[in-house]
This record gives sequence, C-alpha cells and structure tokens, in this order.
Amino acid sequence: MTTIDTMAITVVLPEAFDERWGRLPGIRVDGRRITIDPAEYFFRFESSTWLVADWELVKSQLRDVEETTESTVEQLALEFIKTHARSTSDAARVLATAYEVYTYVFRDEHLAGLGLPQITAEHLRMLREAATLMALNKVELDGHISNVGPCWFFPAATSVVFDLDDEMGGLLDEVYHGGWFNEYRRIESIKAHAALGGRLVHGCQSVPDQSGGVVAPYGAAMATFRDDLAAFKAGWIEQVYAHRVSPAA
Repeated sequence: MTTIDTMAITVVLPEAFDERWGRLPGIRVDGRRITIDPAEYFFRFESSTWLVADWELVKSQLRDVEETTESTVEQLALEFIKTHARSTSDAARVLATAYEVYTYVFRDEHLAGLGLPQITAEHLRMLREAATLMALNKVELDGHISNVGPCWFFPAATSVVFDLDDEMGGLLDEVYHGGWFNEYRRIESIKAHAALGGRLVHGCQSVPDQSGGVVAPYGAAMATFRDDLAAFKAGWIEQVYAHRVSPAA
C-alpha cells in the first residue's frame, strides 16, 4: 500500500450510516458520524485533494438545463465543472457533497420504474452509503488510479457490510452501474456527478468481472486506467471479501 501522511477523516452526515461499515479496516460509524483512518482504510492513498462543486449550485444552475443538438449534456457538465468546481483537501466536504449527490441519484421514486422487484428502498440506502464512501477514490488525468478504498469493489464491499449473498450483491452492482440507468437517468447522473468534478466510469462490463467505479475527471486516459486497475484488482477484491463475518449462502 502507498499512503501519504494524513489525519483521520471525520464527517457528520444528515443521516446515520449502518454501523456494520466498521467491519472494514479503518472505518468507524457512530450514528451520523463517520471516521476514516486513511492508513488503514485505503489500499492506495496517494492524493488528498479532490475536485468538488457546490451541490446547491448544481441543482440551481445545471440540473434543469436541457441539452441541444449543439450542446450535449456532457459538454454542459464539463463547462459547469470548469466554471464552478474547486480543488479541496477537505475530505469531509467531499463525503458531504457525495451524500447529497447519491441521495438524489438513488432516490426512492425511481423504484417503480426499475423493473427489479427484488430491489427495495433498503437496497437504495445501501447504494447511497457505499457510493458516498466511493467518492474518496480518485483517478488522475493521466489515468493513474491514485486512491483506492474497499468501496471501489462495490459488490465485495456491500456483501461484507450488509451480509448480502453473491446473487444479491451482484444484482445491487447491476443497479449501481448498469440496470439503474435508462437514458433519462443517465443524463441525470451526468449532471449530478458534476458536483464531484467528473463523470462516473466503471472498469467492468458486468457483475462477473467486478472492477468497480470511480468519478473520473473528463479527459482522463481510460486506457491507462484500465491497465492500472487490471494490475491490482484481484488481490484487493480478495482482501475485501476476507472481512465477511460469515460465508454467504
């Protein structure tokens, strides 16, 4: 593990997280308060700065803007990021912003149109919590992955924390990275992720090849990202699964 010297990360969020996040090394949940020890939590932690924009500004200036034949939603998001996003070393701000983003993206009103009756409001809460923590992961413009925590490997982390079996863990991952997004919600997601300085990208095509996701800056070198991810993912996924309290059925 490569780790820079840094202090513990502490944030108080609007709602309490599941205390079982404490099954993973370096994270402690006390109601709404989450404390992360980067040296224990991250597999790789080389950068303590992130790009964020104010969520209220995203809602007021970007959320309801429509793309045109001359200006795509990706261009709108990029221009917003260029104008409004700022670098921060305040990891608590990143987590608080991410919580707002994912409370919006994974909101209960979408359940009816999802077409997956197995997925409940409780599953959406799991998605919101895991995706919030995922926001501390980071990819550089050259494609190098600088920060990797357990929530990079989404099915593994949620299976450990929420006692999900492989089937449900995989289904939740499908909702997270594929099945959740029709085109309308994909557009919604692109706009929302402008608050986290980029777009949501995935290193995998489907559940059997779980490679996780990250909010990457526009213009990041995806070929380098793919190669860097392939080099480390298997061993770190195994380490995450090792924290299961009991073998999944």
